[in-house]
Amino acid sequence: MPQNKPIPFLDFAAMHAELRPELDAAFQRVLDSNYLILGSEVEQFENEFAAYCDASHAIGVGNGLDALFLILKAMDIGPGDEVIVPSNTYIATWLAVSYAGATPVPVEPDSATYNIDPARIEAAITPRTRAIMPVHLYGQPADMDAIMEIAARHKLKVIEDAAQAHGARYRGRRVGALGDAAGFSFYPGKNLGALGDGGAIVTNDAVLAARLRILRNYGSSVKYHNDVKGYNSRLDELQAAFLRAKLKGLDLGNERRRAVAARLTEGLSGSDLVLPFVPDWAEPVWHLFVVRTLAREALQAQLGERGIGSMIHYPIAPHRQGAYAEMGLAEGALPIAEAIHREVLSLPIWPQLQAEQVERVIQVCLEAAAAGPRA
Repeated sequence: MPQNKPIPFLDFAAMHAELRPELDAAFQRVLDSNYLILGSEVEQFENEFAAYCDASHAIGVGNGLDALFLILKAMDIGPGDEVIVPSNTYIATWLAVSYAGATPVPVEPDSATYNIDPARIEAAITPRTRAIMPVHLYGQPADMDAIMEIAARHKLKVIEDAAQAHGARYRGRRVGALGDAAGFSFYPGKNLGALGDGGAIVTNDAVLAARLRILRNYGSSVKYHNDVKGYNSRLDELQAAFLRAKLKGLDLGNERRRAVAARLTEGLSGSDLVLPFVPDWAEPVWHLFVVRTLAREALQAQLGERGIGSMIHYPIAPHRQGAYAEMGLAEGALPIAEAIHREVLSLPIWPQLQAEQVERVIQVCLEAAAAGPRA
């Protein structure tokens, strides 16, 4: 491979090339079926994804945000209620709570794992708290046993935001079936990504699953009979067919990501970059490989000059976004999250990344570190 050939942050063409026959077959199958909404492809994918997550039920919905929002609605969590969320996350976690009419209450992360710190949760619980919504950020599980123990003592629901963690394990168990329900995203860049948007809810609660199936489809279980005020949020047949094809290779793709992450960790271990920390109870799927540095802009610029893609996940903490200005949380209110958002940079990591490409990423990062921050 030529040394000057760009390395994209994510290469969809390479990711899909291996599966092109299966994806073409999936498209043709749906085209020939005459069913485009809530047909057999969705039903089969739901069964297959539930089994993959070691759960009883999966409900396909329009996207990951809808998945979290609909869980809250199905649990009757809304105005006057509070939901504990991580201060360090993508804003969709908070938006789901706001859409339901409830109030997001941020809790700071563990500074090593970047996931919500269970030791800080109880201080945020009030008589209005109804649920805890941990995020398995970057594909690494949150400390679910500690979170579940707190929730049990305070009689709270636990809703996993598993949008980035398809296939991750916590103490040997798949994420998604660890709490009361979980929301997944199938945004194209996810480890299990559609060729458009999509999402799913996973749960072991049959009553909750039945209610969710009604809520996602205009509040109807029988066509034109609307039992409740529902929503239009349905995983479509075509995306379900594509996801079925991709699900078969998810574990292999995750293993390839682990190999890339291991080499990046080894190769960058002598640098001044803060590398990801993985507890011994966690088996992440490396949706993102995130490093921290005070010289983030300089490192990203030097990577870009050498044709290497990178991204910032995420540049602004949710409480500092204009969308949540009404909370009145000034700079410094949540300092751990703010520091993370100022310093993180995501390096390329995808299953088809070649060994020589990984070495180039390592080489440029080391050279940038040796050169020091730019004036």
